[in-house]
Amino acid sequence: MSTLSVCVYCGSRPGALPAYAAEAEALGAGIASRGWRLVYGAGDVGLMGSAARAAQAGGGDTFGVIPRHLVDWEVGKTDLTRYVVTETMHERKKVMFMNCDAVVVMPGGAGSLDELFEVLTWRQLGLHEKPVILMNVAGYWDPLVALLDHVVRNGFADASLLDYFTAVSDAGAALAKLE
Repeated sequence: MSTLSVCVYCGSRPGALPAYAAEAEALGAGIASRGWRLVYGAGDVGLMGSAARAAQAGGGDTFGVIPRHLVDWEVGKTDLTRYVVTETMHERKKVMFMNCDAVVVMPGGAGSLDELFEVLTWRQLGLHEKPVILMNVAGYWDPLVALLDHVVRNGFADASLLDYFTAVSDAGAALAKLE
């Protein structure tokens, strides 16, 4: 069992379906049970909190990074193995990405989309080769995958863009891909 640091991008809200939180918990627990480290946005709300609490309950190593202006809003989870407060969102994203070996993107909003597109762009530019897994719980990301297909079909990206991420349906499949 190798030590892997997995960056999880996900919503600071629980979303409309109970399956989202259930899969966040399964992902956090699965990361911990494998002896891997969870790297995430350090919030104790939404899917972020669900994944982190499950990882902690499983005895997992947790590394949270939060910008100062979100400490109250996202309820900074200070009882993590490592809790880092940054000055800006850009610094948060950089610290999270530099401290991981792979990325899993769960359902989320604009912030999760921003994080996903940044790592896809960096991959497209040859700046990394880290695996990026899109956890498509209950088909949440289906419209996004269709949009990326549309972007490629219309000549705004090379078809290789679609190879820079792997879409899976749940935490079990995401964990299996990471193994």
